[in-house]
Amino acid sequence: MKAMPTLEGGLRIDAENVGDWTVLRSIVADAGAANGVDLASRLGALISEDAGAEDWQEYIVPDLREAFQDELAQVGANIESAIFEVDGGPGPVWISREDVFPWYSALNQARLSLEEIFHFGPGEDIDPATLPPAKRAAYIRTRFYGTIQELLLDHVMK
Repeated sequence: MKAMPTLEGGLRIDAENVGDWTVLRSIVADAGAANGVDLASRLGALISEDAGAEDWQEYIVPDLREAFQDELAQVGANIESAIFEVDGGPGPVWISREDVFPWYSALNQARLSLEEIFHFGPGEDIDPATLPPAKRAAYIRTRFYGTIQELLLDHVMK
């Protein structure tokens, strides 16, 4: 897989094979993977009673959940549309300036979810070769998601 900035100020990700499409599809799946509890609920659980946890649960969490789900749906639709356009073969996914925030959010949700499951931490001292296969695959996806977020920050969100 390759990623590069576009002349229009967006980002282009080129999937080179079926495995690349699987990794891109994993963004949405990984975002919802943390023990079946969505990110909005996990964030709401961090608010103490003294800080207004009840109000947070009633007023903030539902809107946050809906926003997160909408962003994941948009990214999922973008990926599926790109796959359809190239009939599952090699091809691009385009992230325009207008689409950057849902993409950044979806990647962040996926990274947070994988971190909650696997506890990678900063990751500087992790040798992927020493990890069991499922954890290794999740680690590699986490690093990929972070790299795409860096590209979005450097070239699209500037």
